[in-house]
Amino acid sequence: MNGADVSIRQKEEKTLRGRTLFIPRMSIEGAATMAAAFRAVGVNGQIAPESDAHSLELARHYTIGEECYPEIVTLGSFLKVLENGDLEPEETAFLMPTAGGPCRFGQYKQLYEQILSERGLENVLVLSPTSADGYAGMGGNAGDLTRLGWWGIVCADAIRKLLLQTRPYEIQPGSSEQAHQESLDLVCNILEQPKLKLKDKLPALVNAMTTVAKIFSAVPAEYRRDKPLIGMVGEIYCRLDEFANANIIRRIEKFGGEVWLSAISEWVFYTNFMQRNELKWHGNSFSKSMLLAQVREKFQQKDERKLLAPLRHRFKGYEDPHHIGEFVKPAEKYLPYYGALGEMVLNVSGAIYLYGKGADGIVDISPFTCMNGIVCEAVYPKVSKEHENIPIRNFYFDGSEVDYDRDVEIFLELATSYQKRKSKPRVFPNHFYR
Repeated sequence: MNGADVSIRQKEEKTLRGRTLFIPRMSIEGAATMAAAFRAVGVNGQIAPESDAHSLELARHYTIGEECYPEIVTLGSFLKVLENGDLEPEETAFLMPTAGGPCRFGQYKQLYEQILSERGLENVLVLSPTSADGYAGMGGNAGDLTRLGWWGIVCADAIRKLLLQTRPYEIQPGSSEQAHQESLDLVCNILEQPKLKLKDKLPALVNAMTTVAKIFSAVPAEYRRDKPLIGMVGEIYCRLDEFANANIIRRIEKFGGEVWLSAISEWVFYTNFMQRNELKWHGNSFSKSMLLAQVREKFQQKDERKLLAPLRHRFKGYEDPHHIGEFVKPAEKYLPYYGALGEMVLNVSGAIYLYGKGADGIVDISPFTCMNGIVCEAVYPKVSKEHENIPIRNFYFDGSEVDYDRDVEIFLELATSYQKRKSKPRVFPNHFYR
């Protein structure tokens, strides 16, 4: 460890010591596993409070309506923490990653700090790793935390996928949710153990995922191969937070659909991909930074394969994309990754990928006025036309009361009609044939 690393580590320990770090609910699974990863390195990570009408009211007091909706949702959740008054400002921290590029996501941290300053709460810490370095700039504990966080993301994505695979077919309502919570608790209990060495946690998590597979396999369910499969892409926070998207997944399930939700790991692999491309474009193809980026992704892919191996039979036909260069290539004619940036590229790529996996319709979940969503909406008619007219529908959210049920029901009718004429067959796991 060099002098700079020691200095960063001392600064991180000084600022985070004695604080509770609240993790936004970018999926309950992701927040839970990330909080557990922080607890493993000595930081009291906790899931931020659930958003509701009151938290939105708190946030709108400090916003003017032009902010990105997830910015308002997460701000309200954080303000709930401060309103409760259980912690002093110097005992409080909020995690809010940031990113470059055209998205308003890069402005969240500045707005939060401005609001905190206006309220005399400058001692509250807003911790913001960045996508510019693949979110590796976490200070002295970056090595352990980055790896633990990655394991948490992989497990969280898998548990969420199992829930969405199972819940539409469950016989006893609530049994899938029970399996989901049991599985999440199992993984978090391993992640957060500070006395369990890093080298021992990975095999322990692999064993846990074996148990998770058994837990979900035991859920009584009647699997049907005629249920429409709806691929879901969109802005990462809005598509993952049930409050932010008005429970759109449950609405789709209510009207007879099953949802394949794009994973968080997709964004991680995309940031890795873009980091390497940035290095190439600036003449750093043969550099220490490039080597580190390549090594990090190799470890991520290797660890992911190990963690998902016990679930391979459950995820047959549901494989997520991992080679981002291949994933974004079909979308180049609509939104080239070297010109467009961020989620708009992933959304169009995801729509095409899910079409190829036999999905019966695609929904794009975005905050109202989101540039990524608007650009994608302009492109989707051509994407649909050139892919057998698969139905693609944008849903926008800003907290307003809207009759989403009517729109979802109509969309499911379109998906069912497409299902009867499509040429891309689905591949089903073995449990669909029992």
